[in-house]
Amino acid sequence: MRCFIFLLCCFSSFLVQAQAPHGAIRGVWLTAQDSVLDSKTNIQQVVANCKKVGINNIYVATWNRGRTLYPSAIMMERFGVAIDPRYGKRDPLKELIEAAHAEKIKVHAWFEYGFACAYGDSGAYLLKKYPYYAAIGSDGKAVEKNGFKWMNAFHPLVQNFVKSLVLEVVKKYDIDGIQGDDRMPAVPSLAGYDPYTVAEYKKQHNRLAPPVNHLDSNWIKWRAKRLNTFGKDLYQSVKAAKPNVLVSMAPSIYPSSLQENLQDWPTWLREGYVDYVVVQLYRDKLDEYEKVLRETIHVVGAKKDRLYAGVLIGLEDGYQVKPELLKGMLELNQTYDLPGEVFFYYGGVSKQLSIFKKIK
Repeated sequence: MRCFIFLLCCFSSFLVQAQAPHGAIRGVWLTAQDSVLDSKTNIQQVVANCKKVGINNIYVATWNRGRTLYPSAIMMERFGVAIDPRYGKRDPLKELIEAAHAEKIKVHAWFEYGFACAYGDSGAYLLKKYPYYAAIGSDGKAVEKNGFKWMNAFHPLVQNFVKSLVLEVVKKYDIDGIQGDDRMPAVPSLAGYDPYTVAEYKKQHNRLAPPVNHLDSNWIKWRAKRLNTFGKDLYQSVKAAKPNVLVSMAPSIYPSSLQENLQDWPTWLREGYVDYVVVQLYRDKLDEYEKVLRETIHVVGAKKDRLYAGVLIGLEDGYQVKPELLKGMLELNQTYDLPGEVFFYYGGVSKQLSIFKKIK
């Protein structure tokens, strides 16, 4: 009987992997704040640890606080700084790709900051040079939320800037995928009151100005649709450059993603301009995790085979997931037939290697 149950579980796992277009993923987000990117030796250790615990996809912060992880000709031309100065003349993105591919681990360029160009003063130099890049709220001031300063995700020049960085990576590197998150394509729903966006809105609404209430449902939908159009163009541009490069997004939970950051990601899945999503199911209690997991599965419907779980395992403030909670979340992912998960973030893996080895 035990043998039969074991075989049944293995067969079930095979079916999930076979049905998921992009197979089973056990991934990890590698943040720019991790010192592990500060040397080639550190990067090689990251890859070795990932291999030990069965991680087969690494999502590395490539665009963070207005800086790139690689020498960017675009950033050099516009801002005179080709790469985050902490990396000197190195190319950490290239180093990571080479080390990971040697162990058959995929690497995705994670555009972590997306349309957020700064956190506090770090990265604010972009808006100082190009003030019209700034997202504007109904009070006429530049949008800042939770410490993040935002660019105007509706303006064509800003959209082209962000897209150019993505395509630069796609064309220059042997990358397996690119990824946006709750900041690409996104902007706080506070935004949209800049001259360009207001003029565009008036063209379609008999010269009426947008509602002062930034949460007005029709105003939310109108702006989200503009971001959807950008997302579709980004997807098609990446595929035109390199058809095999995957385009994934890691949004927050719907519908708060729409209300807070104008991210209508179920439409991205439904209309086919994202290969898969890794939804940030960040909860520190198992019953709450199962609740948001079930709600998210209901939202994606027939596209469940393109849904992966974003699992919170650690934070820079010291939080670390407890082994029993981690085990429970992974069991729930299997129970609900998800094809895999991505852990936030690598620091949580490296600090608890013994635990992750057991769940390999």
